[in-house]
Amino acid sequence: MSTSSPDGKFTVAGDADGVLETPYLNSELPNLLHRIAEEGGYAYATMASLAATGDIRAAEAAKEMAWEQLHSGPWNSVVPIWRDAYSTSCMHLAKIHYGNCEFNQAIKVLDMGIIMGGMMFRDDLNAAISKAMEKARRSVDKSESEIEFVSGDINVAEVQHLLPRKSLSCKLVGKSSALSLEAFLKDHYLSGSPVVIRDSMDHWPAKNKWNDMNYLRKVAGFRTIPVEVGKNYLCPEWKQELITFSEFIERIRSNDTTTVETTYLAQHQLFDQIQELRQDIVIPDYCFTGGGEIRSLNAWFGPAGTVTPLHHDPHHNILAQVVGKKYVRLYPASLADELYPHSETMLCNSSQVDLDNIDEKEFPKILDLEFQDCILEEGEMLYIPPKWWHYVRSLTTSFSVSFWWSGSEKLDG
Repeated sequence: MSTSSPDGKFTVAGDADGVLETPYLNSELPNLLHRIAEEGGYAYATMASLAATGDIRAAEAAKEMAWEQLHSGPWNSVVPIWRDAYSTSCMHLAKIHYGNCEFNQAIKVLDMGIIMGGMMFRDDLNAAISKAMEKARRSVDKSESEIEFVSGDINVAEVQHLLPRKSLSCKLVGKSSALSLEAFLKDHYLSGSPVVIRDSMDHWPAKNKWNDMNYLRKVAGFRTIPVEVGKNYLCPEWKQELITFSEFIERIRSNDTTTVETTYLAQHQLFDQIQELRQDIVIPDYCFTGGGEIRSLNAWFGPAGTVTPLHHDPHHNILAQVVGKKYVRLYPASLADELYPHSETMLCNSSQVDLDNIDEKEFPKILDLEFQDCILEEGEMLYIPPKWWHYVRSLTTSFSVSFWWSGSEKLDG
């Protein structure tokens, strides 16, 4: 049984720890609701005020109102305060779930506040999730032994027939062990030349932890994440879903790569959402080359057979391979016209060419283009210069991290 107090804190009878603290939300709620009312959100402000007193129907109604505002048009046109409104309603609802000892439901709704909401109450959200996770983890069997995603090596010759035409027959990306920052700057950053860097992530806790399904279940199993379902984002059957990390792991375990329903955690800022996983990795020193700044850290996690189609990105990129192996093909930025980019603004950084099934009549120029490629092994990092086109295929279950950073205008020219 739960009770609520006037300040919006919910307690469980007989449980002194049955409270989700949201100090910043508590202090800023009147001001936030006033601003939302000025934007025309009178109904939301009314429901949110009731939600703060423990009214679950009002909390659900406020969340739905904010959700509708987030989907009223293109994401970049959403009035920012509605993102904070969505986070607010998620926290109110989570408090009620937590007070009723419904910890999984509390975690789920708090995750939605992080994924879809604004940054105003991020500290409150993170603190609330940490507390709810402590409760939820008590039901997890801590004695489970390690279960590996990738338990043995693969013979590249046996999977080469899955790779695009001419793979591993042209110029291989050079590999360098413990590359110095000076050599990286001179030979790769300034010249815009890819390189595979070895022996630079052996100290990451992730190297010893992320291949264990049970570790990821324990740390992130209750968390809700966005995943892609289908061959890739250029295909008409592609879609996105929100599932728990544990559900995602089960999909990886049962994956059948002969179907189009492959599930992939792709280009998600997982480490902003799940702090425990962020602590398992270290931003490579190479990412501070050029005096720029980190733009984003993204997770790429999925079964063998996941493909990121040929495209380019605007920033310097280091792709760190934590678990498993990937095949990567690279074309220099100078060949953009020959790679047939889409004309639509939203897809102009993606090629129309499906490297796995090239239409030779429609895209003849690509057939004779020179490229570099490699098998990115576990524990290796690949530097991809800005606007270099790249295609990526997982050869095993694979967990990678991409680090995007911008250099100074002076060095990047």
